[in-house]
Amino acid sequence: MEQITEHHPIPSSASRFAASILTALVFVVALNLRAPLTSVGPLLPRIGASEHLNATMQGLLGSLPILAFAVVSPMVHRASERLGIERTVLAAMAFLTLGIVIRSACGTIGLWAGTLVIGCSIAVGNVLVPAIVKRDYPGHTSLATGIYSACMTGMAAFASAATLPLSDAIGWQGTLGIWAIPAGIVTLLWLWRSRANAQRTTPVAKTAADAQPRSRQSTASETRLRVSMWKRPEAWAVTLFMGLQSVNYYVCVTWLPTIEVSFGVPTDRTGWHLAVFQLVGIVMGLLIPMLLKGDSQVAAVVVASVPLAIGALGLAFAPRLDLLWIIVASIGSGCSLVVALSLIGLKTSTTEETTQLSGMAQCVGYLLAAVGPTLAGTIYDITSGWRTVLIMLAILAVAQTAIGIIIGRNKEAGR
Repeated sequence: MEQITEHHPIPSSASRFAASILTALVFVVALNLRAPLTSVGPLLPRIGASEHLNATMQGLLGSLPILAFAVVSPMVHRASERLGIERTVLAAMAFLTLGIVIRSACGTIGLWAGTLVIGCSIAVGNVLVPAIVKRDYPGHTSLATGIYSACMTGMAAFASAATLPLSDAIGWQGTLGIWAIPAGIVTLLWLWRSRANAQRTTPVAKTAADAQPRSRQSTASETRLRVSMWKRPEAWAVTLFMGLQSVNYYVCVTWLPTIEVSFGVPTDRTGWHLAVFQLVGIVMGLLIPMLLKGDSQVAAVVVASVPLAIGALGLAFAPRLDLLWIIVASIGSGCSLVVALSLIGLKTSTTEETTQLSGMAQCVGYLLAAVGPTLAGTIYDITSGWRTVLIMLAILAVAQTAIGIIIGRNKEAGR
């Protein structure tokens, strides 16, 4: 018999303010889900020189966490059933802290092993945070997703801007290792939340829709629960949308500084440009939920996808306007992440379904995304230029637009 959660209030001894803080800690977790990765991109030339890695191997280093996302994501749902969502996230944050330390302090083997541990840990957060957001903010899923994305992208932008100055002061190992501090703090904060919620949560949460009397739940919903998420056509469409936007994002955060240097941009400016790429994305990520209201998400999909193609083509054929094209692409990138995460919640009925679709979308989606940085590095090694890579990103953005329009016209996944 499947185990579900009754969602009880926080114990009466906790104040309303404390209850709000406990709930909002999910956004603090989000602060740590990208910065340990985006801090790598600006340092790739230095890491490559230090560890004797060519462009393909540097791309593989950038792809390794994404491969971990793909492998671990489908396992997260079962782990959360056995351990509970709160404890699973706690374990992920603890291992994230450990992985960051290993990556920085244990030499060449540690660089690769720590990167793998980091990827596995973040994969857990990637799957469970959208489900927690849907559970804890059932009437404001898109807005809460925008805030979650803003927290994630904001810290990522800070990491991109701070990486090179920090590296000049403490070396690339110390720069990557410093992210163990916020990860450790979040681990302690989530331990507090887990203990406070121990009496009111059990392994798999239940939304308001789950709590309705059985007679009020539609036959269609019951039928959908018996159909594997992997057999639902629109679930596959959501998965492809997630994958395509992820390819664009991870190729950019991995290679954008290197691409700009090849066009003659000073190295010290490339980190700031990567930060701009992510900061503009934060603003757009907070605005795009306005287009996610209602049954159709077509307008949001177009706004999220088309700028990616324009930015990539502009950078390929008019690189002197690099900052303009970076800003244009960042509009699409910031919107795309929020749209992709929102679709996971909007196209499902229960928290269990959300967790399943999140695991599926991030497994297959990130498997596609993992190819991106490595393939980009290989293309560069073959062609000795980045124009082909940028054209490839534009083509993928067009495909993302087409798939997103199909998804946006339908109300629920699996119809």
